[in-house]
Amino acid sequence: MLKFSINAQDGKTSARTAILSLPHGDVPTPQFMPVGTNGTVKAITHALLEETGIGLILGNTYHLYLRPGLEVIQAAGGLHRFSSWTHNILTDSGGYQIFSLAPFRKIKEDGVSFRSHIDGSSHFLTPEAVIDIQQILGSDIMMTLDVCTPPGIDYRSAIEALEITSQWARRSVERSRDRYADSRGNLFGIVQGNFFEDLRARSAAEITELDLPGFAIGGLSVGESFRQFADMLAFTAPLLPHDKPRYLMGVGTPEYIFAAVENGIDLFDCVFPTRIARNGSVFTHNGVLNLKREDNRLSLRPLDEKCDCPVCKTYTRAYIRHLFKAKEILAAMLATHHNLYFMARLLDQIRQSIAEHRFLELKSSFLQAYKENGGAHGKG
Repeated sequence: MLKFSINAQDGKTSARTAILSLPHGDVPTPQFMPVGTNGTVKAITHALLEETGIGLILGNTYHLYLRPGLEVIQAAGGLHRFSSWTHNILTDSGGYQIFSLAPFRKIKEDGVSFRSHIDGSSHFLTPEAVIDIQQILGSDIMMTLDVCTPPGIDYRSAIEALEITSQWARRSVERSRDRYADSRGNLFGIVQGNFFEDLRARSAAEITELDLPGFAIGGLSVGESFRQFADMLAFTAPLLPHDKPRYLMGVGTPEYIFAAVENGIDLFDCVFPTRIARNGSVFTHNGVLNLKREDNRLSLRPLDEKCDCPVCKTYTRAYIRHLFKAKEILAAMLATHHNLYFMARLLDQIRQSIAEHRFLELKSSFLQAYKENGGAHGKG
């Protein structure tokens, strides 16, 4: 089972460091989780992930349920053995993916019906089925099925989504306790409520009363402005228990990560670092660098002079740009390795700054250089 031990707090903010003990090892927090949607983090090997110091990745119930299918993963003995990943896995319930398939799904009180994005086949998932699936996957952290809503919906629609999310969470807990009392997996509930403070407060109260090992904040970074995001995060985070891990779903760029950590968030995930890498952009301390630009054609500089990753030690901007232009697979692999290394080291710096009570100093100095030179933020 999960153990969460807070070992340092910033003092001036809600930032804290902790050790999250899970079935497949300890994870220092705050921690960024790379997204391995289909049982793999795209364009990087597990060995390189381990070398980078990553001990917790995210898989997705929706995608794995559709392909390769539960029969295959169950026959292999679970997702860890199937994918040969020896560390921890958090599985998203699929709620966000189903939310993204708005034209192809229908939400009812008993569950959600949808058509596969792969072959158009019809499927129906209940909160109980999502728990069953994640048990087959062998997830270290499991998420309850929820209803994620976009910004701009009306109050009534937000209430309906909140009520279904709470009902599904209760049913998920019942299923987990009735059938899987001896499971090593840890079930997290998800707070919704859209961008209405009273609904966020209501959702937090209803979800936290379930007394789960950890809690997540969903429905943020779904298209709203950064100001809206920051305000609702600052309102919602303190509503979650202080002594349990807090997970903010779907953020993975420096500006958003600093905001999350400042508000006491311990875990976050996003496809952004790996997605932009595959499209030719990399993180640097001076902002996001688009390698495909013409001014990199003759550049013999590393991706980032301040980075000591193997990519920056070995390759030039000109070479990696050439690989992208030539559509070589190595281009995405090198850019992905760099971006995840960059994120891992940023989190190392953040944890150290919290322990030394200088988090705000690091935030200010880092973001000033990063944003002044074209920093970006994104949603996974």
